[in-house]
Amino acid sequence: MVERGAVDMEQARFNMIEQQIRPCDVLDSRILELLSQVRREQFVPKGMRKLAFADLEIPLGHGVFMWRPALEARAVQELHVAPGDKVLEVGTGSGYLTSLLAALAKHVTSVEIVPELSAMARQNLLASRCDNVVLEVGDAANGWGDGSARYDVIVLTGSTPILPAAFQRSLNIGGRLFAIVGDAPVMTARLITRVAADTYETVDIMETSVAPLQNASRPDRFVF
Repeated sequence: MVERGAVDMEQARFNMIEQQIRPCDVLDSRILELLSQVRREQFVPKGMRKLAFADLEIPLGHGVFMWRPALEARAVQELHVAPGDKVLEVGTGSGYLTSLLAALAKHVTSVEIVPELSAMARQNLLASRCDNVVLEVGDAANGWGDGSARYDVIVLTGSTPILPAAFQRSLNIGGRLFAIVGDAPVMTARLITRVAADTYETVDIMETSVAPLQNASRPDRFVF
């Protein structure tokens, strides 16, 4: 016999997909199936499980929020993550987006500046049996490492007023970067593809607004 709570949870998951995610032009059957399989409720803070499928940002503490479900799904769809891809995620948060990326890619490196959030994500990912993820603690708002590593997919989970060029340089040829660029209240979710060594293609996906990365690059301001 299936418990009523489990039935309600699955109904909420179904409603999230049909009422939030499909209307946001997420129609890739592979992504929709993934969203039905990965337990989003296991990645929200304790006491907030009933909000796991709501159309809102969920606070994680430290000024960090889980994205709305539709934004998560749209980002994953637009990145076209392939089984052989090497992924860099900037801003691990609770680890939910990390788990979606890991289910599609060969390997994910996820960097979080807040140690407590990285520790929480580690527990969540272990419980979900994600074994192709490396979690790092550090500041990756302006790039990660010494710049020598190359990735097929890069995603920034916090916004940045200015997108540092280091991220584009860290893409392999054919690599894709998803970033939300600009200042509140209106920002642009942007997909950048490295089509050749010195050539990038940029597509603006949608308008949105999310919390900025800590230490995100900002434009120089005139001081009078």
